[in-house]
Amino acid sequence: MVAFDATESLTPFRDPRGSGEYGAILFDSTQLRQVDPRWFDAEEWGMRARAVTGSGRGNAWFIDASHGPCVLRQYLRGGMAAKFSRDRYLWRGADRTRSFAEFRILRELLRRKCPVPQPVAACYLRGRFSYRAWIIVERLREVRSLADLVREAPADAPWEDTGVLIARFHREGLDHADLNAHNVLYDARGKGWLIDLDNSRMHIPATAWRERNLQRLLRSLHKVAGAAEAVAVEAGFARLRKAYDARWARGN
Repeated sequence: MVAFDATESLTPFRDPRGSGEYGAILFDSTQLRQVDPRWFDAEEWGMRARAVTGSGRGNAWFIDASHGPCVLRQYLRGGMAAKFSRDRYLWRGADRTRSFAEFRILRELLRRKCPVPQPVAACYLRGRFSYRAWIIVERLREVRSLADLVREAPADAPWEDTGVLIARFHREGLDHADLNAHNVLYDARGKGWLIDLDNSRMHIPATAWRERNLQRLLRSLHKVAGAAEAVAVEAGFARLRKAYDARWARGN
């Protein structure tokens, strides 16, 4: 469960482009005094926005905001659902929008001192039955993904550190919906983060979902490394799993 947070602020708005739709922006009132719906339109940033490559299903941009470097991400569907609508989700209430849910999970994990990006603001824009959503989060500077590190040198990748990192999040109850090698980041000092918590959940740790997370990561690692490095990936993942199990056994 994500705890109630009295520092949250909510600003309703009408679509400035005149579509007739309306929405709301969720943000931390201790960090921002006001917000603007135009922040969630990459075109409004002009030259201060750069498309992020390899950002998965969602459209994402690096933006140079007045409050610091950030990432703007739009929520997009993948798989079969994308054939019906690429960017719209069924409206089931503001608290169940993808953007508000991820904003609150990030804030909860930060409260528990877990390494995730700082959320800046989350937004939805809705019609009668559906909505679109965006989120702005802190940009982590000078980091590389686990995917890049494994492709570069599988034997030297931070396998043990990744096992410890994931076990830490699992102990807090994070069921990461898309735990893949692109969503684990490291800086030059070896500090790790998890990113892209779209559709993730916080609940009581259980063997089934923890194993699903780990197997999803293993499939991703094989995909990024390729068949030629399959043996190296399996050996590295065994190191990861050993470190994960040891950290898990320690408890909190």
